[in-house]
Amino acid sequence: MDRLDRLNLFVRVVERRSFSAAASDLKLARSTATEAIKQLEGDLGVRLLDRTTRHVTPTLDGQAFYQKCLSILSEVEEAENAFRDAQPRGLLRIDAHPLLTQRFLLPRLREFLDRHPLIDLQIGQGDRLVDLVREGVDCVIRSGEAEDSGLIVRKLGAITEITCASPRYLADYGTPERPEDLAQHRSVGFLSSRTGQVMPLDLMVDGKLQLFQLQSRVTVNNSDTMAELARLGFGLFQAPRYRLQQDLLDGTLVEVLPDYLPPPTPLNALYPQNRHTAPRLRVFLEWVGGIFRDADL
Repeated sequence: MDRLDRLNLFVRVVERRSFSAAASDLKLARSTATEAIKQLEGDLGVRLLDRTTRHVTPTLDGQAFYQKCLSILSEVEEAENAFRDAQPRGLLRIDAHPLLTQRFLLPRLREFLDRHPLIDLQIGQGDRLVDLVREGVDCVIRSGEAEDSGLIVRKLGAITEITCASPRYLADYGTPERPEDLAQHRSVGFLSSRTGQVMPLDLMVDGKLQLFQLQSRVTVNNSDTMAELARLGFGLFQAPRYRLQQDLLDGTLVEVLPDYLPPPTPLNALYPQNRHTAPRLRVFLEWVGGIFRDADL
C-alpha cells in the first residue's frame, strides 16, 4: 500500500469510525487496514486514532492530519484529472426517498450511467437525514426545509403539496369548502421526527400561512401508512401531489380545499462541505438538477 493509499484509508477510517467499514469500502482485508494505519502512525511518530471495542475516533493530532489529507487527496485528484481523460470515476453513494427514487431517478438512470461509464452507483432509500460522513454517503436528496447541519445545500425544486381525503370520509364528515370548516374534521395524525408532535395541516389563506391542528384518532410516523389510512377513511391528510396522482385518477382519494394549498416543500441535495466535490458527485448533481428542473412536482 503506497502513501496515497494509506492517506485515503485513514480518511475513510475517520469518516466511518470503523476499521471494518473502511476496509469493506476500499475492498481490503481488515487486518491489512489495521496494519497500514499502524505503519502510518509509526512513520509520523504520533497516535492518530483512539480505538475502543466499538468505535474509532481521531485524536487531536488525528483530526488535524485528517484535514491535511482531505486537501492533499483533493489536489491529487484534480491533478490527475488534468492529465488524463478526466472522466468521472469511482463509487458514488446517494440516499433518497424510495418513491422519489422510483418516480424520477430510475426512469433516467441508464442515461446517467451511459454518459459516465466509469461511475458505479449505490442507492440507499430512506427519510432520515443520514450522517453522511460517518456512514460514507456522498449525497442525500431530501424534502423539507434544510436545517443548519453543516452540509452544503443545493436546491433542486419545490414540491406541490395538496390536501386529500377518501370518498368514504367525505361521505361521513362532509367536504370542507373553507379553512374554517376544518373545525368539524379530523386528520390522520403524522408524528414529526424532529419534534415528536403531531404535525398540523398547513394552508395558505389570503397569502399567509395558517396552521390547523385537527383531532386524530390514529397517529403514525410513516408516510405510506398515513396515505393508506386516509384511503380507508380515517381523516384528511397532506402529501405531495406527484405521489397521489394515481389515487386521484382512480378516485380512491379526492383533493379538498384546492384554493388553499399548503406551501410548496423545498427539495434539496445535501452533501458534506468539509470534502472536495469529487467529479463523480459534481456530474451527479448536474444530472439530478436537470431531472427536477424538468419534473412536474
